[in-house]
Amino acid sequence: MDWPRGLEGLCYGGDYNPEQWPEEVWKEDVGLMRRAGVNLVTVGVFSWARLEPSPGVHDFGWLDRALDLLHEGGIRVSLATPTASPPPWFGLAHPDALTVAADGTRLTHGSRDTYCVSAPAYRDAAVRIATGLAERYREHPALAMWHVHNEYGTWCHCDHVAAAFRTWLEARHGTLEALNDAWTTSFWGQYYSAWEQVMPPRATQYLPNPSQTLDFRRFLSDAMLDCFREQKAVLRALTPDVPVTTNFVFGDWVPVDQRRWAGEVDLVAIDHYPAADPPAETAFGADLARHWAGGAPWLLTEQAVVTYTGPRMVAKRPGEITRLSLSHIARGSRGAMFFQWRASRGGAELWHSGMVPHAGPDSRIFREVCELGALLPALEEATRAPVEAEAAVLWNVEAGWALQSPGLPSTELSYLDAVRQAHRVLYRHGVTADFAHPSDDLAAYRFVLVPSLYLISDADAENLRRYVEGGGTLVASFLSGVADEHARVRTGGYPGALRDLLGIRVEEFHPLPPDAAIPLSAPGGGPLGAGILPGARDGAGPLPGERAPHDTGTFWSEHVHLEGAEALALYAVPEAPGPHAPAPDAPAPHAPAPHALRTDAPGTGAPGAALAGLPAITRHRHGRGTALYLSTRLTDGAYARLLGLRPAPVERVRRGGWLFTINHGDEEQEGTGGLRLSPGGYAVQKVQAGV
Repeated sequence: MDWPRGLEGLCYGGDYNPEQWPEEVWKEDVGLMRRAGVNLVTVGVFSWARLEPSPGVHDFGWLDRALDLLHEGGIRVSLATPTASPPPWFGLAHPDALTVAADGTRLTHGSRDTYCVSAPAYRDAAVRIATGLAERYREHPALAMWHVHNEYGTWCHCDHVAAAFRTWLEARHGTLEALNDAWTTSFWGQYYSAWEQVMPPRATQYLPNPSQTLDFRRFLSDAMLDCFREQKAVLRALTPDVPVTTNFVFGDWVPVDQRRWAGEVDLVAIDHYPAADPPAETAFGADLARHWAGGAPWLLTEQAVVTYTGPRMVAKRPGEITRLSLSHIARGSRGAMFFQWRASRGGAELWHSGMVPHAGPDSRIFREVCELGALLPALEEATRAPVEAEAAVLWNVEAGWALQSPGLPSTELSYLDAVRQAHRVLYRHGVTADFAHPSDDLAAYRFVLVPSLYLISDADAENLRRYVEGGGTLVASFLSGVADEHARVRTGGYPGALRDLLGIRVEEFHPLPPDAAIPLSAPGGGPLGAGILPGARDGAGPLPGERAPHDTGTFWSEHVHLEGAEALALYAVPEAPGPHAPAPDAPAPHAPAPHALRTDAPGTGAPGAALAGLPAITRHRHGRGTALYLSTRLTDGAYARLLGLRPAPVERVRRGGWLFTINHGDEEQEGTGGLRLSPGGYAVQKVQAGV
């Protein structure tokens, strides 16, 4: 990890777009930045059309004046290469370099990211503008870091891409015979006899080949990485002492393997915009960034002062800007930055807001921005030690890509939902978790959760086996281990590569309707057992006076055979639901409460009818450790009870001798050492070992 040049403490600031404003506003901006404690701003992200208004003609004057003004104000600059938004003239001069959608539609200029990473004209133009910036500003005293591009993730299916895809495939597979085998092209007569027959997964008559779509995502990630490397090489040659990064964006739509990219950047930097559950989603994003960074410090380079809830943008609750920023810092970020500094007056994201909102500095948002800026310098010492985590959640972006293929047993499958639930259960029950790749050394973790790891290599499956044999506890959920690295099903029974480790064989899948739930019970009757993991915390069952939970499985179910494992829970046959039927355990927030599904109703075809009395959750002793399997989706409460966890009313993260405690709720809570945290309060304390 290389830190921005000239900065010692935590970074604070955001994207600054002076070209959007008259120059008389710039001086006010710098004054407000100083007032807010800003020490780093990202400049020029979307400025290509202003820097190069016509081919080969540059106008750096306005940027000169902006950087000089920032330097005079003591503010460092992360200078962007503006290659995410080519100028209008570029598309007119090079129409073949514009994005082509899967259906063959060529997109036109008018938004951002309208380019093809495989088009020679785009690659050449991107390197030229990066070179021009580096040559001009290599000695500028404000320059602290290079910010290449913006949120790599653009898809294209044009002929340039087709040619590059074929070259990539030949390098990956070696021969057409190997490609045909990996893609199972004998199905539907897709066998290729010449490389020129191979195309990107463009719009086609019916279902595409899932192995082809998986390889195409891999290719896109590598093609964009090549673009990044080309710019990085120019910047490194001209400014060898200036770190180079790019801002990772996260989402199902992004064809970028951030873990693979992380070795190419000098500092892992992320953009993060939580939605439905900001505290839990913030912890998720921060822990994932720490994974990409290999446990090293990283930087939250963009967040918003509003929350995107889908149909609406809503202002963050009072104090939430600080609480969420503090959560990122507790989990490894060396600062907190925003998109953007000043809210735009027009353009596509004019309602995105900013550190200086439309209301100006006399606003709640800006006052909170100033409060956060005053707080950050005091946290620097607390961020020096690594984050302490006792558990891990496995994450493999390629498994997620494979589960987005059409033609799966359920169109509602979501790898991200499965991983989010596993992480959310730990987060809400006071467990700080690392994300880990299936190939990572897992020996340090008390237990490892494996949510729907659909795609796994033989080597990674062997790594999980070694972890359990060495004494670890692994909890795998449905659809794990089913396919190999080419997205081909492992035959002989599910969960494929993990059958022996888990001591089971799954014969059939039974996806459930969205509003259905199958009751679950322990083999002797009653609710699921609590605290079955070695070293589980005491008291995870119901408190005195609490009603025993009524456990159900939702979304998915399976016909499981025991082959060495024991059943911890069975699919049950319930009575029809009535007014006195026990309520199911609370589902995830914002999800509709499922109704109990009658599994004994003759002639209904209900999937549970075939599963009554069969294992739903299993445990297998393997070597010195234990492997559990969940063949259905549990409620968060049942999942936590299985792990022996009780709800934690506040967020706690330990970093060496420092403890971060954040109360995201509306009630006063008890902190550490008798400290009381008011609603929305937080504390960063020095604590003794073991506290």
